[in-house]
Amino acid sequence: MVAADALSVGGFEPFSTQDWPGRLAAVVFVQGCPWRCSYCHNPGLQSQCAPQAGLRWADLRARWRARIGLLDGLVFSGGEPTLDPALPSALAEVREAGLATALHTAGVSAAHLSRVLPLLDWVALDIKAAPPQLPALTGAPGSVRETARALQLVQQSGVAYELRTTWHPRWLPEPALLMLADWLASHGVQRWVLQAGRPPGGGPAAALAASWREALKARVPQLSFR
Repeated sequence: MVAADALSVGGFEPFSTQDWPGRLAAVVFVQGCPWRCSYCHNPGLQSQCAPQAGLRWADLRARWRARIGLLDGLVFSGGEPTLDPALPSALAEVREAGLATALHTAGVSAAHLSRVLPLLDWVALDIKAAPPQLPALTGAPGSVRETARALQLVQQSGVAYELRTTWHPRWLPEPALLMLADWLASHGVQRWVLQAGRPPGGGPAAALAASWREALKARVPQLSFR
């Protein structure tokens, strides 16, 4: 197993109440993602690079350890953290220190996700679109297969999880959003979080009409909005 100190850290948030609902957590942003979603809110984390000065795992260790007793846990976000070979070691270290662990992932690689699921207390799985729209959004032909496998893994893992979609009609029109709801329902999904997105370059956040909300809830009953 690759040592935790090799983790490619791209950012650190010492306190957050948004990244793990109901928990106070620090967030470690891991560098690198092979998908090229046009609306990515962290495009600076897409490229793989060496850990930045002052943001190496060895530098962060003292910072999150000093917050033990204040934090509930650490969230590993990105980028796509599952692809970093040092992630399992970092997760194990956090758990050994007595903190809970959480992951934000788009399910880029189901194989990499499967190796870290036993080390997690919570997963936020980003479901970007239904299969017909997914490759165009991600720029990755294999994203349909990996997303479906990742969803199955998370559902079967026994780990607490949240399925979320960041939505704006500019990249996912309402009929495509309804298609996604149908796809989720066909996979037995009962709970789903829809997050209002903003288009790249600014502009108003997405607003979904009441009729569309009801149509989505008819398919996924425990749908919530952020």
